[in-house]
Amino acid sequence: MIKRLFFIAAAWAIGLPSLAAGAADQPAPGPSGLRIVARIDGPDGGWDYASFDPARRRVYIAHADQVMAIDADDGEVMRSFAPGDHLHAVVPVPGGRMVVTTNSGDKTARIIDAASGAVLTSVTTADDPDGATFDPFSGLVVVVDGDAGEATLVDPKTMSSQGAIAIGDRLEFPAADGRGRLYVNVESKNEVAAIDISSRKVVARYPMSGCERPTGLAYVAGDRLISVCGNGLAKILDAASGREIASLKIGGFPDAVLYDPVRAMAYVPSALSGTLAVIALKGPADNTIIDTVPTQLGARTGAVDPKTGRIWLPTAQYQPPATPGQRPTPKPGTFQVLVLDRR
Repeated sequence: MIKRLFFIAAAWAIGLPSLAAGAADQPAPGPSGLRIVARIDGPDGGWDYASFDPARRRVYIAHADQVMAIDADDGEVMRSFAPGDHLHAVVPVPGGRMVVTTNSGDKTARIIDAASGAVLTSVTTADDPDGATFDPFSGLVVVVDGDAGEATLVDPKTMSSQGAIAIGDRLEFPAADGRGRLYVNVESKNEVAAIDISSRKVVARYPMSGCERPTGLAYVAGDRLISVCGNGLAKILDAASGREIASLKIGGFPDAVLYDPVRAMAYVPSALSGTLAVIALKGPADNTIIDTVPTQLGARTGAVDPKTGRIWLPTAQYQPPATPGQRPTPKPGTFQVLVLDRR
């Protein structure tokens, strides 16, 4: 999560357009074939991460004090699927029975019934529960407590905390390799921390030269990590050693990496440029941007459906702050989820 929306303030300062045109006004598709094909309206309010639930075929968006859910097949929108308190992430638990949300307002991870949206229980975390991921190796949901510099381990089966891992410094998003290794972006140190889940210890730290404020992170095929930086870089690292494989120029202030294992692609939405970088990952040496798709200013997180390749990006139009230097606010009635497809 980018806690201060100074990227929007900077955009207004340099006069970037909002790129708010309708789908029909979008340029012709580039090499990826992706373009905006629909815009789904949602309620006012801020937002953070989005996720995709393959079992229930839903897109979840952490949207202020409510989880917004979209049926990926028929487009049905549940504007207030489940309650929250300053939501940041929605993690579907494999099997489709539960999702886990992170709530910095009351410092909890809430376990939600995926059928009804009812809160089953709340698990206490440390300060600033933010990014989160499901770890297939342990069966736990890892919740990154950004300001506390640790990760809370939540067991969805017992609906309880299984302790925490001390990492240190100010943290952002986690990614798991499914074999017992966890990776976390350390925003304040411009590095990735590698963690052994079983021993609950940091086993390595990977500094990233030229990277400032790493945010989104993904583990991808070929034992690689993609970490994106607030200053407009995507770093591709060897997960075992931390060796830099590639450094790619993307738009300013990205906040997520969307990985599509079926098409061997990664997508990085960048808020300041209003673009989506499309990164090809077919082979170990194939780490290149093949397309830059126009989206909309402010679109920085999202979700991808591996079955269809469709992408969802939440965003809104912004109005300049009344006083220079203050945080700008979204224009009422402009929150939308952009839908990108290849048709």
